[in-house]
Amino acid sequence: MTLDPQQPEVRPTAREYAGLARELPAVSYRRAPGLTIAVLLTQALSLVTVAATALTLRAAINGAIAHDTGAAVAGAAGAAVVYAATAALGDLGFNVKGRLVDKVAVLDLPASINRDIARLDGLEHVERSDFLDRVNIVLSAPWAIVNGFWSAVAALFGVLQLGISLLLLGTVSPWLLLLVLFAAAPLWFDRQGQRRVSRAETDTAEAVRLQKHLFDTASEEAAAKEIRVAGAAGELVRRQAAVWEAVATHRFRAEMRAAAWRVSGWSLFTVGFVAALAVVIHRTADGHGSPGDIVLAITVASTLRGSVEAAVGRTTDSVAAQRFVEPYLWLRRFVAERRTHGSGGLATPPRLTEGIAFERVSYRYPGTDRFALEDVSFTIPAGTVVAIVGEYGSGKTTLVKLLNRFYRPDSGRITVDGVDLALHDGEGWHARTSAAFQDFGRYRTVFSETVGLGDLPHVDDRGRIAEALREAEATGFVSRLPQGVDTRLGRALGGVELSEGQWQKTALARATMRREPLLFVLDEPTASLDAPSEQEIFQRQMARARELAERTGAITVIVSHRFSTVTGADLILVLDRGRLEEVGSHRELLALGGRYAELYGIQATAYAGS
Repeated sequence: MTLDPQQPEVRPTAREYAGLARELPAVSYRRAPGLTIAVLLTQALSLVTVAATALTLRAAINGAIAHDTGAAVAGAAGAAVVYAATAALGDLGFNVKGRLVDKVAVLDLPASINRDIARLDGLEHVERSDFLDRVNIVLSAPWAIVNGFWSAVAALFGVLQLGISLLLLGTVSPWLLLLVLFAAAPLWFDRQGQRRVSRAETDTAEAVRLQKHLFDTASEEAAAKEIRVAGAAGELVRRQAAVWEAVATHRFRAEMRAAAWRVSGWSLFTVGFVAALAVVIHRTADGHGSPGDIVLAITVASTLRGSVEAAVGRTTDSVAAQRFVEPYLWLRRFVAERRTHGSGGLATPPRLTEGIAFERVSYRYPGTDRFALEDVSFTIPAGTVVAIVGEYGSGKTTLVKLLNRFYRPDSGRITVDGVDLALHDGEGWHARTSAAFQDFGRYRTVFSETVGLGDLPHVDDRGRIAEALREAEATGFVSRLPQGVDTRLGRALGGVELSEGQWQKTALARATMRREPLLFVLDEPTASLDAPSEQEIFQRQMARARELAERTGAITVIVSHRFSTVTGADLILVLDRGRLEEVGSHRELLALGGRYAELYGIQATAYAGS
């Protein structure tokens, strides 16, 4: 694994596989100690079943030929008991293992995966195709990974069982030990085939995400109106089908190549099996060995195929899980490296005393050759209300994401009270920020929760939720909901659907839940609202910004395309094509007669004309 998508990928190491092999039985034992012991016990008992069957049958045949009734009956009874035990152990082992795998795969591994992904610092990883490809595979992988491990354990016991069987054959003729080479052929050939299937899974992961996106786009409510007006449904279906057909064809070819490898392996085993039977028959015809030896050899040899097939099946399950294990280990290493080189350990200050400064900051999105921000420097004093303006693509959103520590500068640094933001604890900084983003989340849950998520420790604090709704001018529409703040949201979940403006007010209310942030970001917070609502909300938020400044020295950042909403800011940053063109107050920038004055004049004229 490598963090640079331009560099060749490094496969997981033996040490990483060994670490996972130590971790999974420990997790299994913590979750279900009784089931874990039962799985191992049934596997251990299965070791002796083939040998016991062959030995008891040999005793029965030799006893019958020697007219030893007691030995013959004892051998036959022993064989019957072993047959019954073999069947019982097979059913019990299958059921116990399935129960254990289900428990760990549902209750432990998914929580660990989601926790690792959620705790990654920043957002850059979610914009990387190599990361998203692995996540797409891993999120459906917990059952396959856990089952693959226990299948590997079963395969190990199966190999030991094969060894015991071959030792028994060796007592008949040392030449029969050569069967071990033929028995190993299906295992090795099957592994070669599964590697090709695993590679095909990874190679087509991005295409799978694309076809899922096309399917979701064609079926989701948000796009339904435009798709029907444009008549694009057929085209979306055609494209989704074409992508899926390409994926299915690529994976089918890999499966066919894997099948060819398996056929080759079993063909070799069949040759060895036939040769072994010929050796046994020839020795018996020459008078070497007893009739019981013949029965023992035929019994072991005939069950050997079943044992090898079971071992191959378990190994196949284990190897098949590799296509999930490799992305899982890749993701674990990615998370570990991001944490090692990621968040610093400094505590976030209780209040801002100096402010936030950008010192020659540049940032370029991965895979692009143009800077989103280039050589940007400015200082925002503590307690300041700062507005960021500029045309689309000027770098406003990128600057906000850098402030929120979602990205890290490629060069330069951002300081908080003179200390590099990169040295601060990421979770601690996020806990002292609040934001209403332009691309806000729409959480389909109970309304009070979708607001309370803005300050998780107070998610059930109805008083604080009511205050946040007043700050966002959302009290009116909430009172008209069927169950008020207890209304479930999301028509697909049996709830009600909000309008775009109502969702935006809900997001703004969520952003105002925290009472003592150091950074408060309003990124186009009223883009979906009418002018009167916008004016009322900005008046409230400007008043709140002043209160926060007094309380914590907080900096409030406003991003807006409507210049009428930023005139009251203490400081205005004017961005153009990733560069900071002008800095100053509204009056200062108008007097300067530069880019801000030009944009302000254009918008004022447009509004006057309307």
